[in-house]
Amino acid sequence: MAEFTLDLNDDQKQVRDWLHGFAADVIRPAAAEWDEREETPWPVIQEAAKVGIYSLDFYAQQFFDPTGLGIPMAMEELFWGDAGIALSIVGTGLAAVGVLANGTEEQIGTWIPQMYGDADEVKVAAFCSSEPDAGSDVGAMRTRAVYDGAKDEWVLNGTKTWATNGGIANVHVVVAVVDSELGSKGHASFIVPPGTPGLSQGQKFKKHGIRASHTAEVVLEDVRVPGHCLLGGKEKLDERLARARERAEAPGGERVRNAAMATFEASRPAVGAMAVGTARAAYEVALDYAKTRSQFGRPIIDNQGIAFQLADMRTRIDASRLLVWRASWMAATGKPFTSAEGSMSKLYASETAKQVTAQAVQILGGNGFTREYPVERMHRDAAIYTIFEGTSEIQRLVIARTLSGMPIR
Repeated sequence: MAEFTLDLNDDQKQVRDWLHGFAADVIRPAAAEWDEREETPWPVIQEAAKVGIYSLDFYAQQFFDPTGLGIPMAMEELFWGDAGIALSIVGTGLAAVGVLANGTEEQIGTWIPQMYGDADEVKVAAFCSSEPDAGSDVGAMRTRAVYDGAKDEWVLNGTKTWATNGGIANVHVVVAVVDSELGSKGHASFIVPPGTPGLSQGQKFKKHGIRASHTAEVVLEDVRVPGHCLLGGKEKLDERLARARERAEAPGGERVRNAAMATFEASRPAVGAMAVGTARAAYEVALDYAKTRSQFGRPIIDNQGIAFQLADMRTRIDASRLLVWRASWMAATGKPFTSAEGSMSKLYASETAKQVTAQAVQILGGNGFTREYPVERMHRDAAIYTIFEGTSEIQRLVIARTLSGMPIR
């Protein structure tokens, strides 16, 4: 088991520096253009594929880093470059993780390569879970999957929303209800192969931030997928549903924790790392500006009002990174989140990103409010971190329930 350390080893430092160089040389110069266009930055994704960043191999290497720091380190550097473009690069990973977590070896080997394509023809994938009436309340999901035993096919109907790469993806991973009486424990995940009839893109959202990342509704109308597209297979699903029914009937069974929620808890530090990257980028712009901008005959950083803000910004960023690294290390080494450490890291880092980027705009004054400087875009991008992968309110609820053991509502 890897011991917790704040010192990156030589290999990790090499990867960090490589990613930082790509973020500085490729992502940042393109950030303003693709934010204005509000389109998927295919040329940048292709560049990432050419150098090996946009690939399953790269993310697998970081995911299996025994210290747990590979993924948060990668997320921080890429999102330091630009949140919208970075999300376009890493968004496919959401679907890939869904297959890795629930699929068979055959499904993993078949579908994940199709999610990425290759450097000559890059592809993307979409993970479709949220619905118009089921965001934080996953138990309210309405998309249904019904098994047609005669044809060994599953028939999917419903509408998904807020899907990164939804509708433009080569492969969609869709979460659907297979047993409505079990609530969130009656869900299963399905692969929808490319070109499957009945799947279409609904509304594409025009967003406040992360505008280079494609976000849309996915409409499913009598979408038929082969039985082998059920992640994990039907035998495993039947066993899981049977256990869930037994627990539901047992005294106190309704309080058994949903396995999907545990997965979300483990993935939240990665989102925290994204927020750290955006916050750090805004802080660095504000620091450089404060050193060079003069008012009343001296740099504005000479004023306590500015200097103290920068001190607080840096302190919150470093504290956020420590929480993210702790949770990532715990997840990698199998230590349970007895105090909801995953949610703690995501909550604090996401709130920090909003606060730090707002302070950066303030330090730049009128310039910070214009698109001539990047902090305006960073401030817009930061707003998403307190919303997706569980809102700040949900994180606080998870933490409070974990600490108290009570069903706080």
